[in-house]
Amino acid sequence: MKGRLAFLTLLVSVTLASIFWTVTVSGEEKQEKTQQITGPLERKVILQRVYVDGEMSEETVVEKIQAMEDFWASYRDWQLIDQNEERIIFQKTENDISPLLKANGFFGLTEDGTLSIFNGKPDHSQIIQSFFQIDVRKLESYKQKELQKGIPILNRNRYQQMIEAYKPYSLRESYK
Repeated sequence: MKGRLAFLTLLVSVTLASIFWTVTVSGEEKQEKTQQITGPLERKVILQRVYVDGEMSEETVVEKIQAMEDFWASYRDWQLIDQNEERIIFQKTENDISPLLKANGFFGLTEDGTLSIFNGKPDHSQIIQSFFQIDVRKLESYKQKELQKGIPILNRNRYQQMIEAYKPYSLRESYK
């Protein structure tokens, strides 16, 4: 009888130890999973700005996301372009000219008479954007000289005004 009682006690002890071990391991796994989910999520966020002049700038930031609702709310004015496990790309259209044009953009003429924007003064500078060919014979001499020297852009209004001011001199306009 003592042998049976000892065997039953051993069996109950092993069973209880097994149950305790299973509960403890399950609890630790749940705790690990909870810890993985509750920490801030880090994502590389790429912000693309598209300007009136067609230029696009990119800024990259690393966001620590505590709550997804707050994250999405902070970018509600941006359009989601792409996302994956590593990065999220947002894009926004700016109603302004690019910082490059503000800092160093000049209207001028190429050798063939095309109204263009140069990165710096028109003499041997890189062309950023071209518009239309101008009938130089119809331009007043002071306007020709201004374009040869280069006309700084400065802001969006000046950018739009210059294009509109020189449209009537376009070779396409001349044929109408």
